[in-house]
Formats: sequence, structure tokens, C-alpha cells
Amino acid sequence: MDPRLDLDLLRSFVVVLDVGGFARAAQVVHRSPAAVSMQIRKLEDTLGRRLFDRDTRNVRPTADAEILIGYARRMLRLHDEALEAVRRPEVAGRVVVAAPDDYARALLPGPLGRFGALFPRVEVEVVCAQTTLLLPMLAGGTVDLAFVSRTRGVTGDLVRVEPMVWVAAPGSDIHRRSPLPVALYESHSPARLRATEALDRAGIDYRATHSSPSLLGLLAMVEADLAVAALARCSAPAGVAVLDMRHGLPPIADLEVVLSRSAGSRRPACEALVELIIGGSKAPSPPGPTPEVDSRPRFAK
Repeated sequence: MDPRLDLDLLRSFVVVLDVGGFARAAQVVHRSPAAVSMQIRKLEDTLGRRLFDRDTRNVRPTADAEILIGYARRMLRLHDEALEAVRRPEVAGRVVVAAPDDYARALLPGPLGRFGALFPRVEVEVVCAQTTLLLPMLAGGTVDLAFVSRTRGVTGDLVRVEPMVWVAAPGSDIHRRSPLPVALYESHSPARLRATEALDRAGIDYRATHSSPSLLGLLAMVEADLAVAALARCSAPAGVAVLDMRHGLPPIADLEVVLSRSAGSRRPACEALVELIIGGSKAPSPPGPTPEVDSRPRFAK
């Protein structure tokens, strides 16, 4: 077996690990799940190591996959930067890119840092607003590109699948209250809808005691020990407690983060940024805070 690593195989490997499954990875790399599975098998044959433990429901990385992932990301990033450095046109202009504030820190620094190094003549403006506000801004051309949560009618390239978690103030027993006080994003927010659907499905008596369009607003309520909140895992700060089924709180459906474009974004500067984001390796979800363990269940009414 040729021991050289194929970059296409590494790219699929990174995406499978980031999105947590072959079917989701297939959407990102525009292949069938069977083709992605075959790529991973070929990579495993090249390395002589198993990279994923699989069953009918889950795909879990092995210890060898955890070793490989850092090298794979660096190899793909260097490949993409070398390619762009040689072939890039003299791109200039302005790009307005947007994201909700709970996605911005996790999704923007890496791509924007590489983009700035490759295309120094492009001015980049960053707008932070919730998905519900960004969609009309995209439609009106106020922003060129936006990381938004996928909802009905929203189109775009899948960037990552982001888990959602329940958070509370550290040491709090607020999850034992009934009705459960919950801080939620604004009406029609995909994160809010997933949180309330999870509570309704579990039959938990709750009341929306606080509402905010911003992450900082929800965290203020959580840190004041006034409510629990459902957040994207990438935006849960280290100072909060993560609650789960051990605390009587139900799992929440994942958010699919997509890169959507305005009608006027077919310009060289925008195309270059899109290619860097979608063509490059996806940023991993940072690990959330360590869950606060509490074995005593909370019973739903």
C-alpha cells in the first residue's frame, strides 16, 4: 500500500470528524455517504489504523484519529494557502460578512485571518446579529455573506453541525424548580424553537422568564442564577455549568450552520472568501465546559 496521504481523503476525514457522521459529511463534500465511507476506509488502509468506531447510530473517533486530526488540519490549511498564494488574482474591494454573536468567535477568526493574509487589498466588515435579522439583510444586500442557522427556506453551504447544550450558573439548583425558568432568544429564533420543542417533547413545565436577541443578554440571566438557557456549544463559556439528562433536562436538536449569500455577492472578493471557507477544512467545535455532575434527577410535571 502506498504510504502517501491523499489530501482528498484527509479533507473528508476532517469533515466526518467535525460534523459527527458520514451522511452529514457527504452533504459538505458533495459525495454520497457510501463514497465518503469508502474514502475513510482507504485512508485507514493507507495508515494501517482504524480511525472510527462505528455502530448503527454513532461514529466515534479512535485514539489514532485524535492524533491524525491536528496534522490533517495543518496539511490542508497549508495546501490551500499555497494554492491561493500562487494563483490568486489581484483581488480588491469590500466584503461584508455576518454571523450571530454566538457563532462569530468560533467561526470567523480562522477564515478571516487567512483571508487577510492572502488578500490584503480587500476590506472586510463584520456584522453581528441574530439569524432572524441577518436573513432580511442578505435579501436586501446589506451583507454579502452570513453564517446562519438553517431553517425552512434558508439555503447555503453547510459549514458545520453545532450541538446545543443547557447551561446554568455554577452550583445552581435552578433546574429543580417547577415551572423551570428559561431564558430564550427572540421569537422565531432557530435556537429558541429547538429549546422549546425539546422541553415540550419531554413534558417539562417551564416558563420563559427572560428573552434576549443576544448571547450576552442570555448569559447575564444565567450568571445571575435567574434561568437556564439553551446555547450553541461553541458559545457556552467556561464559567457556566452544562446540564443534561442527569439533571432532568432533555437533549436538544443540533443546529446546522450554513454560509448563505446575497444576490450581489458574485464578486471576486466574495468568491475568494467563500472558496476559502467552504474549500478549507472546517473549524472544530471547541469543547464546552465540563458538565456539573449531579446524579439526582429532576422530575417533569
